[in-house]
Amino acid sequence: MPSVRELAEQLWTGETTTMDIHPVAAWFPEGEELADGVLYYKGLAGATTVDSGDGLVMLDTGSKQDTQKLYETVRGWRADAPLRMAVFSHHHVDHIFGVGPFEAEAREHGWGAPLVYGHELLGPNFDRYRKTQGWNKAINVRQFALPMDRFQWPDDYRYPDVTYSRRMTVTCGELTLELRHARGETEDATWTWIPEKRLLAPGDLFIWAVPNAGNPQKVQRYCGEWAAALREMAALGAELLVPGHGLPIIGADRIRQALTDTAELLESLESQTLALMNQGVALDRILHEVEVPAHLLDRPYLRPVYDHPQFLVRNIWRLYGGWYDGEPDNLLPSPRREQAIEWVAMAGGVDSVLERAAALKAEGNMRMACHLVEFAVIAEPESKAAHELRAEVYAQRASLAVSSMERNILNHAANASRQGKRDLAGDF
Repeated sequence: MPSVRELAEQLWTGETTTMDIHPVAAWFPEGEELADGVLYYKGLAGATTVDSGDGLVMLDTGSKQDTQKLYETVRGWRADAPLRMAVFSHHHVDHIFGVGPFEAEAREHGWGAPLVYGHELLGPNFDRYRKTQGWNKAINVRQFALPMDRFQWPDDYRYPDVTYSRRMTVTCGELTLELRHARGETEDATWTWIPEKRLLAPGDLFIWAVPNAGNPQKVQRYCGEWAAALREMAALGAELLVPGHGLPIIGADRIRQALTDTAELLESLESQTLALMNQGVALDRILHEVEVPAHLLDRPYLRPVYDHPQFLVRNIWRLYGGWYDGEPDNLLPSPRREQAIEWVAMAGGVDSVLERAAALKAEGNMRMACHLVEFAVIAEPESKAAHELRAEVYAQRASLAVSSMERNILNHAANASRQGKRDLAGDF
């Protein structure tokens, strides 16, 4: 099998793509030393361990699924060096669960316990996760095609020992770690610069895909501030970038290009959206007029394989404009089932709606087919014919999706209709 370095080169040159090596789904848990004293591990997310000359530093620590394998990988690389510190780039659960085995080891050997560093909003976000455990189970079941009966959202979190607000510089052994805060995918994001290694760890501010700045089921994201942080990183002259997801980028020119292109994409979406908002335009028009510059979508590290650009536009609207979409009938709407019953009745009944939805499906107009078949199921939730067509429509639309987030949510709807429901995670 090719090495991580070789695969990273193939991704950059287009020999392979992020459709084949998905930045979230691809795993390389064997670990690889990318530079002297720098071990890269790719599980559900990236986790990088750096030898400081006086113990180890970890930049993110993986998911629960990664914990034991990551520990074994690090110990296979550096058998006896204690873990001195770990930096959590943000609160997401694929980045924060790997410290435990090193803490147990420290107790066993009488070493000092490793310290966890992170932004001051890490703790409040862990508290939010505890308040919304059921909600987070439901939305992640949809987003990642997880089994409802076996997946549980965690309620145990490793809170940071040391927090900061805007900037912090920490010395460990021979290394200087410059921690910088940015609001991007989360409000508590930390990116780390180690000048002695020319090493940049952006966390999920760079993921080898259209940035995860939309995500229809998650809390607010911040495109403009995200772009500003990427431009600050690009000016550093890093020689090695270890991303939150996806494979490393090696070489200053490539790193600068990837970061500035990603910033340009975010800035373009935000500026287009704000220009239309400043004209008083409703969200519906904005969603269908804002476009990503074509030359950016061609970049191997900016394909929409996870989030979808239209989702980003919705989050920009939400940040600057609130939840009201500009459509007055949606301000205080009738229950959706009442709307569906009325529209279906005007169309001549469920059979007529299903006939038209099937015709739209055959024509390839999947968006409209989804609208019609959804109203049919809402109006007559016991209709076997409506659920059968709904399953077909959503499955076909999902098969055409590039974004895995879009694909999984649509497939979730299809699978629900196969069981006579609209949704499995919400059980309705």
